[in-house]
Amino acid sequence: MSNLQLDEPTLGRLEARLGVRFKDRSLLLQALVHRSLVNEADLADADCNERLEFLGDAALGLVAAELLYQRYPDRAEGRLTHARASLVNLESLGDIGGALGLGEFVQLGRGEDLSGGRERQSVVGRALEAVLGAVYLDQGLDTLRTLLEPILIAELDRYGWEGPAKDFKSQLQEHLQADAGPTPEYEFVSVEGPDHHRLFTMAVRVGERVLASGEGSSKQRAEQAAACAALTAILDAERTTDVPAAN
Repeated sequence: MSNLQLDEPTLGRLEARLGVRFKDRSLLLQALVHRSLVNEADLADADCNERLEFLGDAALGLVAAELLYQRYPDRAEGRLTHARASLVNLESLGDIGGALGLGEFVQLGRGEDLSGGRERQSVVGRALEAVLGAVYLDQGLDTLRTLLEPILIAELDRYGWEGPAKDFKSQLQEHLQADAGPTPEYEFVSVEGPDHHRLFTMAVRVGERVLASGEGSSKQRAEQAAACAALTAILDAERTTDVPAAN
C-alpha cells in the first residue's frame, strides 16, 4: 500500500472528526481504499477496505445490540432485532458517513469518482463500516463504543424506535406515476456550514415546476425532506379538492 497517499494533515482532519487518534494510521488509510482503486493502483484485492468493512459491520452490530439491550430493558428480542436493523442498515450508515464528510477522504478509481461515488450512500456507508473496523483493531471495543454510542443514540432520538422515516421519495414517485404522471427529479440547491456539520438543501421538481425543497445533514436526507414536503402538499391539495361544497 506504499503507493497510496493521504497526507498526515488530511488524515488528522478525519481523526479530529472521529475523535480518535490512531496508533497505526495505515489501518485508517486502508479503510478509505475503495475497490475501484485496486486495478488502477496495482493493489492486491486484500488491500481495499472490504476486509475492514466486514469486521466493522460485526463490531457495529455488537455495539448497537449492547446499547439497545441496556437502553430498553423491557423490549422483547424481536423488537430489539428490528431496532438494530434500523440503526445499522446501509442507508443510515451512508447518512452518518455523509454527515462526517467521509466521502471527501475515500480513495476511488477515476471512473467511480467521476460518476459521483463520493456522494453515493453505498460507498460512504461501507467506508464508514471499514473505518469502524479500523478503529476496533487499533483502539479496541471501548474506544469504538465511545465513538458510536452518541451517534446511535442521536439516531434513535431523531427517528424513534422504528428507525428512519419511510421512503418518501418512493411514495412521491408512486403517487405521481399512479396515472402515468411525470417522474420527479431532484436538484442540488445549496450547502452551508463546516465540513463536519453540513446542511444541504435539495429541491424536487416535475418538469419546470418546483414542488418543494428540503434540508438535511446529507443530500439523501435533504431529498427525503423535499419529497415529504411535496407529498404532504399534494395530498393536502387533493383532500381540499375532494371536500364537497357547502349547501
